[in-house]
Amino acid sequence: QTQLVESGGGLVQAGGSLRLSCSVSESIFSDSAVGWYRQAPGKQRELVAAPTFGSITNYADSVKGRFTISRDNAKNTVYLQMNSLKPEDTAVYYCLVKSPWHDYWGQGTQVTVSS
Repeated sequence: QTQLVESGGGLVQAGGSLRLSCSVSESIFSDSAVGWYRQAPGKQRELVAAPTFGSITNYADSVKGRFTISRDNAKNTVYLQMNSLKPEDTAVYYCLVKSPWHDYWGQGTQVTVSS
């Protein structure tokens, strides 16, 4: 049973934008906080936007003012809008769904920012 699916990654030039999506199973969505993490090659996975039930959350200092998390309850989907992308934003981005019973990680979506 698929609990979440990520999409929206790709190749973009520096200064460009992408929007990532995390579609979550209806059975767990309303009870779950959702956030975003990323992992660059050779580095540990790091927080991008802390799990939240809405759109107010804590962001990594490196993305503050550029990235925004939002939630569409009608579509059971959480988005990460990424603007003013930089080459150092290149990473695999993961959605984390924290339900009362279990934490679910997505398969990851690659974001590559060229200079």
